[in-house]
Amino acid sequence: MKFKHVLIVVMMLLLFTGCGGSSDTSDTYTPPALDTEATYYADIDIADYGVITVKLDQEAAPVTCANFVELAESGFYDGLTFHRIMADFMMQGGDPSGDGTGGSDNNIVGEFSSNGFENDLSHKRGVISMARAQDPNSASSQFFICHADSDFLDGDYAAFGVVTSGIEVVDAVCKKAEPTDNNGTIPSDAQPVINSIKVRIEQD
Repeated sequence: MKFKHVLIVVMMLLLFTGCGGSSDTSDTYTPPALDTEATYYADIDIADYGVITVKLDQEAAPVTCANFVELAESGFYDGLTFHRIMADFMMQGGDPSGDGTGGSDNNIVGEFSSNGFENDLSHKRGVISMARAQDPNSASSQFFICHADSDFLDGDYAAFGVVTSGIEVVDAVCKKAEPTDNNGTIPSDAQPVINSIKVRIEQD
C-alpha cells in the first residue's frame, strides 16, 4: 500500500505539469466524430523498439479517440518522444516540447467520471489514457500507456483504448528507461522516439 500511495503522489506530479492546459472549459475543442460503425486501431511505431498496436474505445471516450486519430493522421506525433517513463507504472509521450509542458493547439473535454462523463475503461496494464494539467478539460496531445495496473487513476483520467499487440514493446521501453528523478523524467537524448502513429480502420 505504501508503494501505491507513492505512485499516486508521483502521478499527480507527473501529469499536472502543463500539457497546454486551459482554464476555460468553453475553449475545449470537439474534433470531427469518428465512424461509430468502425473499429479504429493505432500502430505506434517506436524507433529501436517496435510497434505497439492500440484498439481505440469510442464507447469509453469518443471525443478523446477522435482527437487522437485526428492528430495521428495529421502526422502530429511523428518524431515526438516518450519523455516520462516509470517502470511498473506507465510511459508518457506525445509532447512537442519534450518536457511535459506542451501540447497541440487544442484542449479537449476530460471524459472521466469526476468530470461528469461515464467511462468504464479501467487503467489496467496496456490501457492508453490522456495526460492533463490540473484543469480537467486540459488534455491535448500527451498520452500515457499503463505498464502495470493503475486503477487508482480511474475516474480522473480519460482512458481511451487498450494495447492488443506489442505489450512486450511497452515492457522493453520501461525496462530500459533510466529516469533522472522520481517523476520519471528521461533526458532528451535518451527519449524513445515515435517514428509514426498510423491509424487503421476495420468496419464492424
